Amino acid sequence: MTEPYITPELFQFLSDLTTYNDRTWFQANKKRYETAVRQPLLRFIADFDEPLGTISPSMVADPRKVGGSLFRIHRDTRFSKDKSPYKTWAAVQFRHEKAKDVHAPGFYLHLQPGSVFAGAGIWHPDREALEKIRDRIAHDPDAWGRVRDQMVERGFGFEGESLKRIPRGYDKDHPAADELRRKDFIVIRQLSEKEACAADFADRFAGVCRSAVPLMEYLTGAVGLAW
Repeated sequence: MTEPYITPELFQFLSDLTTYNDRTWFQANKKRYETAVRQPLLRFIADFDEPLGTISPSMVADPRKVGGSLFRIHRDTRFSKDKSPYKTWAAVQFRHEKAKDVHAPGFYLHLQPGSVFAGAGIWHPDREALEKIRDRIAHDPDAWGRVRDQMVERGFGFEGESLKRIPRGYDKDHPAADELRRKDFIVIRQLSEKEACAADFADRFAGVCRSAVPLMEYLTGAVGLAW
């Protein structure tokens, strides 16, 4: 049987980190972080390169320790009132090969005690990309509607922020007004810790990614990227 990438030890470490979120505790438990969280997820990322390539040759699995598909554990506290130094969750994003940062089309995996989910889409796109997506929706709202309905039928829920009013330049009575107010175009599917810790989780996650292809194709096309 294939050895699981994700184990209960990952969730236990993150649970403990939630309670003891300081540098002294983390340094004393850094070996646990490496063996239960970082190294298994880097192995997952490296091994996921093959199934990811069958979904889209433009999406990248980058197993580098820093700057790759694995999110860093350290929080950016410069502009936050919460000065806790560490994230209490682990995450992986498989981004487009042309991506400069997380604000690009990609597949996402979130691992947190009590909150495990897979995601797809584009989160907080820059102004140019956001306008391109909105323009495509405005030009052909029916095409977007078909993609949106497919995602819902396949067990995804749309998440993210929206403007209170329709953005400037679009008709307030447009049939897709609610869609044009979106600031994020992301979907998630809830998973469980038990599923994440299963030996076949990589196959399950690949299946979720394949289910989200209509959205990913739509968004990459809208922003002028190859799928």
